[in-house]
Amino acid sequence: MQDIPFARPSIGDEEIEAVATVLRSGWLTTGAEALAFEKEFASFIGVRHALAVNSATAGLHLSLEATGVSPGTAVIVPSLTFTATAEVVRYLGAEVVFADILPDRLLLDPEDTARRAAAASKAGRPVAAIVPVHLAGEVCAIEPFREIAREHGAAIIEDAAHAFPSRTSAGYAGTLGTAGVFSFYANKTITTGEGGMVCTGDDALAGRIRTMRTHGIDRDAWDRYRSDLGGWYYQVVAPGFKYNMPDTAAAIGRVQLKRAESFLRRRRDAAEYYRVILTPLEERELITLPRGSTEHAWHLYVVRTSPSIDRDRVIRRLAQAGIGASVHYIPLHRMPYWSGRYGVTDKDLPRTAETADRVISLPMFPALTRSEQDRIAEVLESALREGS
Repeated sequence: MQDIPFARPSIGDEEIEAVATVLRSGWLTTGAEALAFEKEFASFIGVRHALAVNSATAGLHLSLEATGVSPGTAVIVPSLTFTATAEVVRYLGAEVVFADILPDRLLLDPEDTARRAAAASKAGRPVAAIVPVHLAGEVCAIEPFREIAREHGAAIIEDAAHAFPSRTSAGYAGTLGTAGVFSFYANKTITTGEGGMVCTGDDALAGRIRTMRTHGIDRDAWDRYRSDLGGWYYQVVAPGFKYNMPDTAAAIGRVQLKRAESFLRRRRDAAEYYRVILTPLEERELITLPRGSTEHAWHLYVVRTSPSIDRDRVIRRLAQAGIGASVHYIPLHRMPYWSGRYGVTDKDLPRTAETADRVISLPMFPALTRSEQDRIAEVLESALREGS
């Protein structure tokens, strides 16, 4: 029987031909394809500026740098996230402040964020930014964070790596704060293989990010190439980074963007079918299912096992049956670097700790079939019985 992977990118002939066209063009780095991808992405989500980068990590770093995060300041992030969300804060010499998640969600808790922001300020470390993470594709309620940000003069940088195209009544995730950052990693809702996008409505912020993503040079290579003045002349105006997206990746992204709505429909269909076939397990109090929502991008389908279940044993049983599963995430405060630097323990973040020991991310991708989901449910039920 064929294995069911945790994720599988949906790549077709059109993406392959788009890359081949770039390869035949003779221009492989950031150029016409990347500029077109930016324009199309900005139009799709309704934002003034979209800036293509080589990873969401790069996008977070650029966004925090552009908003003034620096040594002596603090940035509040959830511990239940990938390390990239926090590590970029340390790139800039600022300090990370971990906050807990909501009681029944995987999302950053505004009340705990407010408490920790007040404590950081009182300790002489002003809060420069808050980074809500739209984990799994579910969108954080932004207004409470806006209130905290206004009080502290902080930026809101949305980690929307999981959340394209999550749309709320106020707009798409990634357009609700000071800046939003998307990921196009191989398993994301659309992919460029590796890559990301920074979105903002702030002209000055976009200008700084545009300059800093390519070594702090005031003209990118494509602009110099097209200039009548000659491609040799440029000015370095800041010590920047090497974070630009090449045209080969952007070409894939342009095709994927056209398919984004169909991908979302398939993910929603898969999430709904999971709800139908897994509800009996929830009724027997073996697992808790994620909340459904028209705003959800369903990048991940995350269930929580009952406290009496051996979660790790369940994952091993799934793996033995050829079913990919994962955990999102091991909390950062349990990682050697972060625990060693800040001394945060499970007692400091009780909801994060309790949730992290119970979550399982089941396979989720557009081509996932109902027969595959039926098999996943069958093995999961058996594993839950064995793990109790």
